[in-house]
Amino acid sequence: MNKIIHKEHFSENVVELVVEAPLIARSRRPGNFVIVIADEKGERIPLTIADSDPAAGTIDLVIQAIGDSTRKICALNPGDYLHDVVGPLGRPTHIENFGTVVCCGGGVGVAPLLPIIKALKMAGNKVISILAARNKDLIILRDQVAEYSDDLIIMTDDGSDGRKGLVTDGVEYVIQREHVDMVVTIGPAIMMKFVSLLTKKYEIPTVASLNTIMVDGTGMCGACRVTVDGKMKFVCVDGPEFDAHKVDFDEMIMRLRSYN
Repeated sequence: MNKIIHKEHFSENVVELVVEAPLIARSRRPGNFVIVIADEKGERIPLTIADSDPAAGTIDLVIQAIGDSTRKICALNPGDYLHDVVGPLGRPTHIENFGTVVCCGGGVGVAPLLPIIKALKMAGNKVISILAARNKDLIILRDQVAEYSDDLIIMTDDGSDGRKGLVTDGVEYVIQREHVDMVVTIGPAIMMKFVSLLTKKYEIPTVASLNTIMVDGTGMCGACRVTVDGKMKFVCVDGPEFDAHKVDFDEMIMRLRSYN
């Protein structure tokens, strides 16, 4: 059982929960995720660790209410308990001084992007962050991202905040403005696909953190399988991050839709 210490609403359907998990807080690295179960009959929900406080023994989770299980988790309040929090899972992000790195996140994809942005900045990179959403109300973690970014660009579909356009418009704007050594993208699969197509055109190495359906989180069920460079990979144990130019996004999107 893991106690909820703090809750914050980012929007109507997106909340942040600060949860007691001392062992995970001490050992997690950027890119790691956890499997969360709301109660003894709940589904296993994969959630990336947005931040942690090893001294306090807490981790920060950002959850979007989509189905019954995520709505149940989002309805919990400080003092309530999550039945299980298992992790850290997955391979951590490879961090080094690449030079200039563009980090682009769409919607709640900004949450798993935040620890990567922090780690890249602390490694000496110039970090340009691009946050994208349909409108200004769906932009999350703006101040936290800005703290560790040399430049922050906001993109909204309707132009209600920052620049009007898609995340790819923001990425191409930066590429045409200055030299970019690497791009990191996290968000909806369709967004990552088009970021990958864009950066492939410019021959810029790109990493995507995939958000496939998961069940056990240990590579046994096969629900999260994707094709990378013509080979089958499991996102939960081989990822969640892969060379975006080698991911078969069309297959991944098709498999995601099959669960609808």
